[in-house]
Amino acid sequence: MRGRLLVVGALNVDLVVAATALPRPGETVVGSDLQRHGGGKGGNSAVAALRAGADVRYVGAVGEDEFGSSSLKELQADGIDVTDVIVKKGRATGAAFIVVDPAGENQIAVAAGANAAITADDVRAAIERADGWPGCVLVSTEISVPAVVAAVQESIAKGWRCVLNPAPVVPGIVDLLRLGPIVTPNRGELQDVYRLLGHGDETSVEAMAAAVAGHTGAAVVVTLGAEGVLVCDELGSTTKIAAGKARQVVDTTGAGDTFNGVFAAELAAGQGIETAARRGVAAATLSVEGAGARTSMPTVAAIEALLAM
Repeated sequence: MRGRLLVVGALNVDLVVAATALPRPGETVVGSDLQRHGGGKGGNSAVAALRAGADVRYVGAVGEDEFGSSSLKELQADGIDVTDVIVKKGRATGAAFIVVDPAGENQIAVAAGANAAITADDVRAAIERADGWPGCVLVSTEISVPAVVAAVQESIAKGWRCVLNPAPVVPGIVDLLRLGPIVTPNRGELQDVYRLLGHGDETSVEAMAAAVAGHTGAAVVVTLGAEGVLVCDELGSTTKIAAGKARQVVDTTGAGDTFNGVFAAELAAGQGIETAARRGVAAATLSVEGAGARTSMPTVAAIEALLAM
């Protein structure tokens, strides 16, 4: 079954410098050249989902500039429906400035641009246009908080499966958690959500995930980088899914976005949480083997080949 996924999130242009080391405060590092890639957690996840076999509709915003028009053309070239991407006059397209070291680790600063101008009404209108279409909705938080709130509220009200990637964690999402989205934080974001829910000192990842799941009544899937993911069901039972070993680590930028896109695509196709997470982990492992958030995102065939090994 081919899943149908609605993605609500940020669309950026990534400007990437490969440097000998990540800069310390006040330090200048020099890289060999500047690379430009499509980016933004929403845009990246949409591409990952499409390559994993889903039909994808995208909800977001760009500026009235060359970065915006090229970003839309890139999504369309991948086969993503961009009907619901709004061009925001007077705003620049979002941009991320990324430094990558020889080990593939990165530092990222993001200028939100048009992503911050997406309104709740923009999102509600797009969800109404998609009525009856998606099997899952993936929402990330690099856009305005009212837009995130509307996306989660409206999709759950329609009975659609909803995945919320809290990257970054913003206070405005706390009330949304009681609506029961599947939450996909990384380790640091899990700690932030745990604190926002009023808990004290952090404990183990398993205990924090169980506490969040107890609040949401839904699964929590924690991405752990090279360690894989931890899946915690709504009853607090946890399962660790290990990551495969990448042949080489070139660039970790976008690995989390790859996981989220493939995970949501598999849920949209009717897969269970653990199966979807396992395929997402395999896709993320493959994604770090090339440069750029999107260029190394794997196809269905590549994911299946890795899982068969």
